[in-house]
Order: sequence, then structure tokens, then C-alpha cells
Amino acid sequence: MAALQGEERREETDKDKPGPEETRASDEAIAFMSSIEPTELPKCVFADSLVTVSEGGRDLGRFCVSVEFARRARRPCMLLHAQSQGAIDDSPCGTTVTAYLTADLEVLEEDYHEYVKLEGHIVDKRCHMVQRGGKTKINKVTTVGTEVTKESVSFSTSALRGLVTEGSNFLLMRLIALRRKVPEHLAFICFDQKLRIVRTTFRELEEKQMQIEEETVEIFGVERVIHSVDDTPVTWQCCFLPDGHLASRAQVGSPVMMRLLQLPSQTEEVFGKTPLVWEEDIQMRSKFLDRKEELRADHASYLTDHPEIRALISDFLQFLLLKKPDDVFQFAREYFLPFAPHCPADSNLDDSSH
Repeated sequence: MAALQGEERREETDKDKPGPEETRASDEAIAFMSSIEPTELPKCVFADSLVTVSEGGRDLGRFCVSVEFARRARRPCMLLHAQSQGAIDDSPCGTTVTAYLTADLEVLEEDYHEYVKLEGHIVDKRCHMVQRGGKTKINKVTTVGTEVTKESVSFSTSALRGLVTEGSNFLLMRLIALRRKVPEHLAFICFDQKLRIVRTTFRELEEKQMQIEEETVEIFGVERVIHSVDDTPVTWQCCFLPDGHLASRAQVGSPVMMRLLQLPSQTEEVFGKTPLVWEEDIQMRSKFLDRKEELRADHASYLTDHPEIRALISDFLQFLLLKKPDDVFQFAREYFLPFAPHCPADSNLDDSSH
């Protein structure tokens, strides 16, 4: 009945899954994560900014990814922020990923948001992952028009060894590019669209050259394949400069690709710092929501302790609607004047209308 009336239809499922028994990361993948040295991480702390272009060279949008040192729950970690904005067939779309990662790429918390604004309705996907108390919990909300679907799953954190998420993938790629070598049998685990555990594999591409403005540079390529239970695998190919900066990124079969137009030193001067979008930052948004609830509770408590406030405002609104003055501010000043200390006793308000 709700669907016939055009109201939102919501579906909620809650599943508590144990660790996967069949789909696991390879020994080589686990070894790679364990081999990350603290001295490697500072080399990954920088920002990339690419342009999204069509096959015909049309500018469709921007892609940015940055890595910096941070702290989460008093624990040193890496903060990764990636954002793409553009258009598909003139429909605005975008993706934002914010992730807090340990030095060995373990995900402490991650927020993923993807949207497409189609004519007449919006497709919006949000996924939040957090590690707490030995569990990794994932909440996903998918909105298609007015229909909202909610999913919630949890896994034992120890069972997710070798997990690569949308966020940790970018830092993993930088580390591989700086080492300029992809170990054989490098197979991690990740989640598919239905929050099921699947494999994601990496392999090294042949080294080649790329023209960036007037310079020809050597690039190192990495191919990532995300395997699926139901659909065909999704393949991404990324190419990197010797210093780890991303030179290009493309999904195989897509007419769109992201590419670097200027070498890093020039790019940093042109683009400068990426503007802070506090709504997309997990920590800042969490503080905002906490403060919002704190103020709401404080205001509710004050109103409960002073019931005369509601009566006073109610009387004023009734009298205002009765009089319907042209100058509301002057009317309010004269109405509340008698409540002020040391005010004159007379008033221009016509009390006989009560």
C-alpha cells in the first residue's frame, strides 16, 4: 500500500556472519601486508589530482586522492580521502571515500558514498564500515528514487585478514608502485555489491611510456581484478610514475578514463590544497552529530524546566494572528515590552481585543 501511495518503502536486514571459510586471501597477500615498513609510509603521503576524460578527449570531471598521517581513537593511523566528480550522459555523479587505516592496511573505519542524479530521481549508495570490539560491522543504505534498502552485516575482524576496501586499495596500489613489483599470486579479499566476500587479484602490467605535456615518462602498471559470484569480473588498470604518483586510472571496457595532465610539482601549484568538505569527514561529522545531540538534549531539558515558555509563545502567536499587523517586528517589540524590567506601563497594543 505504501508503494502505491508513493511513500518510501524500506527493507532492513541484519545478519551476523562468521568469518569466511572458503574465500580467503593468499599467503602472498598476507605476507605483503606484514612486510610494509614504517619507512615506506612517508613516501605515500601526498595528493594526486587527475582529470576524467571521454574517448574523444572531453573533460568530464576530476579525481583526487590524498594520504596523510592522522590519529583515530588515540591510535596513529593513515587517513585516506578520495573523491571523484563528473557526469555520465550529462547526469551528475560522484564518489567519495574516507578511510582510517593502520600501517599494515587494516581498516579502522571507512565511509563510502556514491551517487548518480538522474532525471526525475537519484541513485544514492552509502556504506559505513567500523572496527570495534573484535568485530567489523558494515551498514549499507541504498536509495533509488523513493525506495530505501538497508543492510547490516558483521564479521569477526580476525577473519578478514587480507581485506582490501575501496579506501585501502589506493594506498595498497601506491606501495606496490613504489616497490615497482607485484608479487605472484597476490590475491586479497574484498566485498561485492551484496556485501559478500570475494577475491580481488593483482598483477603487473608491462612497463611503457606515457606522454605528459611535452615530457615522455616511464610508467609502472598494475591491474586489479575484482571477482564476482554472479557477474563478470571488474578489471581496473592503474599506471604510476616512479615516485608513486598516479598517472592514469581506467576500468577496462569503459569509455572513460582518468589521467594526469601535469607532472606532480606543477599539479600541486595549480590545484593547491583540496578544500575540506567536513560533511564527508568521518571524524568531523561524528563530532558534529555528537554536539547536535548534546544541544538538543540541553534545549529539551530547559523547555521542560520552564513550561511558561511554550505558553508565552503560544499566546503571542494567537494575538499576532488575530491582529495580523503589517510590521511584525514593531508588534513583537510592543507585545514583549511589558515583560522588560523598568518598562513604561502604557502600551499601544489594544488589550480589549483579547
